[in-house]
Amino acid sequence: MNQTDPNATSQNILVLGAGELGLPVLRNLARRAKDVDGAKINVLLRASAVESNAPGKRHDIGEIRDLGIEIVVGDLVKRSIDELAVIFARYDTVIGCAGYAAGIDTPMKLARAALQARIPRYFPWQFGVDFDVIGRGSPQDIFDAQLDVRELLRSQHQTEWVIISTGMFMSYLFEPDFSVVDLQNDAVHALGSLDTAVTLTTPDDIGALTAAIVFAKPRIRNEIVYLAGDTVTYGEVADKLQAALGRPFSRSEWSVQYLLDELARDPHDMMRKYRAAFAQGRGVAWDKSGTFNQHRAIPVTDVASWINANLTSGRSE
Repeated sequence: MNQTDPNATSQNILVLGAGELGLPVLRNLARRAKDVDGAKINVLLRASAVESNAPGKRHDIGEIRDLGIEIVVGDLVKRSIDELAVIFARYDTVIGCAGYAAGIDTPMKLARAALQARIPRYFPWQFGVDFDVIGRGSPQDIFDAQLDVRELLRSQHQTEWVIISTGMFMSYLFEPDFSVVDLQNDAVHALGSLDTAVTLTTPDDIGALTAAIVFAKPRIRNEIVYLAGDTVTYGEVADKLQAALGRPFSRSEWSVQYLLDELARDPHDMMRKYRAAFAQGRGVAWDKSGTFNQHRAIPVTDVASWINANLTSGRSE
């Protein structure tokens, strides 16, 4: 990739991980790469994932190979920064899709490896909220680690970076363990207040939009790009559930103080950290009108459509 040419785009791309987000990103990159001369998609996976006999893993590996994506074997956790830099240096673009499962220190480790490799373009794992607006000291300490990555990338001018802010994965809002939507008891527990808003996007939409961003001309660089499948208040979520499922949903508010007190009782609980952070309502929602998908008129899934696709016809039972 010729960085001096604003219309030059990524060609030799390495995606880190093939999980809930990585697979949609890979599918969409492979589809778009067919129309880009010389474009090649690669994915870094652990040997245990590639060699797994689990049916789900075997299916995913088969799909990746059918897409013409080359599998590179490597371990983001076990390999050193130096070792990762050697791998990254083979590519002009690295896209982080490994998530937080790799550990709180991994985002910075990967960013350092990307800069050490002197790759032209880096998309860090920042698919989530607006960490700049949230600021330091959030109840979710992972957010501070993500701010450290942003500061590192902004402090240099050799490797271009693109950060994609997506809000919360839409399905996460409905996870039983998250406790915001209680389908068993037809209840919505609002984080902060019923008027607190949250931006939500599905991983499939993020995959399609990420591929569009990667290959956009002129090239997007050193920029935060905002996506949104929908931006809704918790009260509106209850309204949409009620309308789609045809039964009333009770509404209650979990105040910031209540959630902070809950977190203090178990300070290492990840769900409690997330609930307290989202309840503050800062940096977790933005107007859909200013998003990449809205500007490009790219269709996305909104909350009502997600509910109809996933929770109706008895599937919520």
